[in-house]
Amino acid sequence: MNSLYDKTWTAEEVLALSRGYQGSAVLAAAADLDLFTALRAGPANAQTVADSINCDLRGVAVLLDSLASLQLLEKSGNNYRLAPGVENVLLEGGPQTVLAMVQHQANCMRRWGQLAKVVKTGHPAERVTSVRGEAGDQASFIGAMDNISAPQADQVIQALKPLSFKRLLDVGGASGTWTGAFLRACPSGRAILFDLPVVIPMADQRLTRLGQRDRVELVSGDFMVDPLPLGADLAWVSAIVHQNSRSQNRQLFASVFHALVPRGRIVIRDILMDATRTLPVAGALFAINMLVATEGGGTFTFEELAEDLSAAGFVETTVVRQDEGMSSLVAARKP
Repeated sequence: MNSLYDKTWTAEEVLALSRGYQGSAVLAAAADLDLFTALRAGPANAQTVADSINCDLRGVAVLLDSLASLQLLEKSGNNYRLAPGVENVLLEGGPQTVLAMVQHQANCMRRWGQLAKVVKTGHPAERVTSVRGEAGDQASFIGAMDNISAPQADQVIQALKPLSFKRLLDVGGASGTWTGAFLRACPSGRAILFDLPVVIPMADQRLTRLGQRDRVELVSGDFMVDPLPLGADLAWVSAIVHQNSRSQNRQLFASVFHALVPRGRIVIRDILMDATRTLPVAGALFAINMLVATEGGGTFTFEELAEDLSAAGFVETTVVRQDEGMSSLVAARKP
């Protein structure tokens, strides 16, 4: 029997699983309120923190104590301070910051809380913005993509070596994390980054900071509506196909096929499910994320992606890299 099913549950384990949201909710609230930044300068009491983040004193006091119980803060007398390592990972600009991803996960959690209703009705969850507002949520989503991608980008694209391209098309390229990695791997190459108008300024800033702006053309548009820029010999489609239904992916792949030069390649980075759709576990759970967030998104098997790429005209579809998370790579070629 598959080891996934070799388990006998106890009541205590079920209840522990049911309470799993509690620590996540505490962390999410602190990230949404930018509470950790309020303690950047050093120890402070609840009143000082409440004044700094413009919040209710009672609520802040209870939240601070919960964070201390989770060892994200240290409490001494009436003062609180950041626990070791928190400054690195939960402050904007920290060397290993994941603050944006925590904020994005808070938005995910608001949708997951509506899961039963989604399953009942077949409609995605109602979108509820955070206390940071629509613009803040958009910024945290783009930042979250960099939080997760930046530490692994150079390593992931090693699977594509020897890597050579004249022009890369980064479809939905966000703030340029992957574009930057590709340009580092291929110093002679140039790139086109295509994404929504609201995202382009973020890409401009990041690529300028990386010293690569002069090698990148930034083009705004919606890849499900607008034609993609022509002339690339390599198209990178990263963490996009899970947002779509299979019919939407066929539409997207056809658009990429048209944009590529003959013998150009498409590389898809995403979760790759096995035939049972239960492994990897992260993929099965991510399918829930797409169920509550999209009309038709999900996680797909290699066979499904290969069929949809073939329908768009691609040939020689292969798995280039297998990963338990979002960084499996599937490649195909335009004849």
